[in-house]
Amino acid sequence: MLQINYIRANAALVKERLSVKNFADIHLVDDLIALDEEIRKQKTLSENQQSNLNAASKEIGLLMAKGQKEEAEKRKQEVTELKEEANKSRQQLTVLEERFNAEILQLPNLPHATVPKGKSAEDNEVVLQGGIIPTLPVGAKPHWDLIKDFDLVDFETGAKITGSGFPVYKGKGAKLQRALIQYFLDYNTQAGYTEYMPPLFVNEASAYGTGQLPDKEGQMYHVTADNFYLIPTSEVPVTNIYRNSIINEGELPVKMTAYTPCFRREAGSFGSDVRGLNRLHQFDKVEIVQLVKPQRSYEVHEEMVNHVERLLQFLELPYRILRLCGGDMSFTSALTYDFEVYSAAQQKWLEVSSVSNFENFQSNRMKIRYKNQEGKTELLHSLNGSSLALPRILAALLENNQNGDRINLPNALHSYFGAAMIDK
Repeated sequence: MLQINYIRANAALVKERLSVKNFADIHLVDDLIALDEEIRKQKTLSENQQSNLNAASKEIGLLMAKGQKEEAEKRKQEVTELKEEANKSRQQLTVLEERFNAEILQLPNLPHATVPKGKSAEDNEVVLQGGIIPTLPVGAKPHWDLIKDFDLVDFETGAKITGSGFPVYKGKGAKLQRALIQYFLDYNTQAGYTEYMPPLFVNEASAYGTGQLPDKEGQMYHVTADNFYLIPTSEVPVTNIYRNSIINEGELPVKMTAYTPCFRREAGSFGSDVRGLNRLHQFDKVEIVQLVKPQRSYEVHEEMVNHVERLLQFLELPYRILRLCGGDMSFTSALTYDFEVYSAAQQKWLEVSSVSNFENFQSNRMKIRYKNQEGKTELLHSLNGSSLALPRILAALLENNQNGDRINLPNALHSYFGAAMIDK
């Protein structure tokens, strides 16, 4: 959530940065400034009324002590009228504050100065490409055919149990999922991240804290009876561990990692992009989250990007890193790098990770703070990244490493999977 003091002092800059994100309701900036001014005036009025009430109540006590009961009764009547006016003022203030809080939640985070302008994924900038795109043998198949040939994933049974987009991993497919998850977690914990196993449901406050609400309300599964939401990523519960907390400076940076299933409605998705493992309603992902001092957040952001890049190198997958344009960024992000791996059988790039710096947008919503050496309380910056999302990693591993009646696995997974290949 943006801070109103910053908006007031930098209105023109805020509008310019919001335009980079193609935010349509720029008028909200002026509306919020005007509303904040009205709130300030209403607060001053309420404070003055309360001050008058306190003074009148004290005067009544003095009149009663002097035995001037008639005068005291007159003042009591005046106090009753003052109280009614004060109550009306407080109610008006509450209405204004509720309106302000609802409107400021509609403003996305401001994009960093390096974010390119653009409207869609086609306008993202490729900043680096690594690995070798394999040349597949004649008759190479896409992963949705390979998982049938090697009996790794059962989409039909998943659809019967739940619906489309809820696969059942089986046999060596389940084993490979487990191997990838354990490898990712070990890789992260060895880099200093503390592992967590958070709940898979969050309450409304947690979803607001990380910015899924109100922006992505229609994309989350909602348990209406309890007003819980199934998590779209472990970023939501993990970051909320520190909601309403003041962290000791000596504990920074806070580095967290977690594996969870993730749940997304993916409303509006269609076409070849959703085939097989390309887009699911339930999928597995390992996440990394950091809470850091503001002055270090972009240095840490680069470290996290390098961390994910090395992981893809160990998996021996061709990859590229993109800086997202304003129109393709999330509501909460100030700067995002996406990682894509090349799917040789589909001949397309598949997104497998986003590494984002949210600056203090999330921490302002969640009131995640620290005390600096001067004893002043400041908001921290939050960052997160996929390390990694499994479905498209699995798709690329299967397609890029197919070799007739077997699928070779990268060296890094041999000990985790217990074999160097998947065979029939």
